[in-house]
Amino acid sequence: MALAPDPAEYAAATAGAGLLDQSERGRLAVSGADAAAFLDAVLSQDIAAIAPGAGADATLLTDKGRMLAEVRVLRTEEEILLDCERVALQALFDALMRLRIGYAVEVHKRTLETALHSLLGPGAAALAGSPAPAAEHAHAGAALGGRPVRLIRTWAGVDVLCESADREPVREALLGAGAVEISRATYDCLRIEAGVPRFGVEIGEQTMPQEAGLHERAVSYTKGCYIGQETVARLYWKGKPNRHLRGLRLSEPVAPGVALRQNERDVGALASAVASPRLGPIGLALLRREAEPGDILAVEGSAALATVVALPFAGEG
Repeated sequence: MALAPDPAEYAAATAGAGLLDQSERGRLAVSGADAAAFLDAVLSQDIAAIAPGAGADATLLTDKGRMLAEVRVLRTEEEILLDCERVALQALFDALMRLRIGYAVEVHKRTLETALHSLLGPGAAALAGSPAPAAEHAHAGAALGGRPVRLIRTWAGVDVLCESADREPVREALLGAGAVEISRATYDCLRIEAGVPRFGVEIGEQTMPQEAGLHERAVSYTKGCYIGQETVARLYWKGKPNRHLRGLRLSEPVAPGVALRQNERDVGALASAVASPRLGPIGLALLRREAEPGDILAVEGSAALATVVALPFAGEG
């Protein structure tokens, strides 16, 4: 069935600061004199334009403009950090190793060497000590529990990156400061409410950035050539995506995976669903472009109905 967040966890994450260990995510680093130029040739974002202490979203694309990975890029004075869902890590690593020939760069594995804690909620920045400025992906070195960390602004609060040996001391410091541990179900509820897709769940290797609503924040149409540029640029300037990531307000809880139909025609499948304490049953799906906000879809095998909404979700249930 649909996810159901713990009410106490949800209350903590929406009123204070929830804590989720996301160390399973994949992490790499690229260093060397050509690091920015190299990544500019591989990823869709304008990497050279990212200043130390800042970051951006990017994608790794196929030559047909499909996503192999959604990547968070963080630039420091010494190197460029890359963070992605674990399911996309191998594709990202393979691309970097295959394409690095001719560039003065080194690729470093950081998944096992580091740990990542996510703080979510309005109290996250105050609890962790906030990097300045407050823009998403801004990051800076700090200390928690006497251990060195990197604090990273996120859509939901602050991520805390540390050495793997400091994983538990940092977690204990965050809990001691007032954070409340939350489950993945609670995190996903907040993520779905915010309309944030997750690679490997709502979006994946058959998705184009425009379909996922990522093109404005993760794709450059002005920098030099990179893998997949021609396809995504042509779609941006001359075409329309066949699908769009949409929110769905459900008349009753529905399990992910069911087909959604409009006038007896399949227009997509429910990718994720949650029983939100604030909004009621909601979900995310990649829908054919003819399914527009305000349309009501039938849920295959169920009496439930799904109303299409633009993202992010807004208002009370």
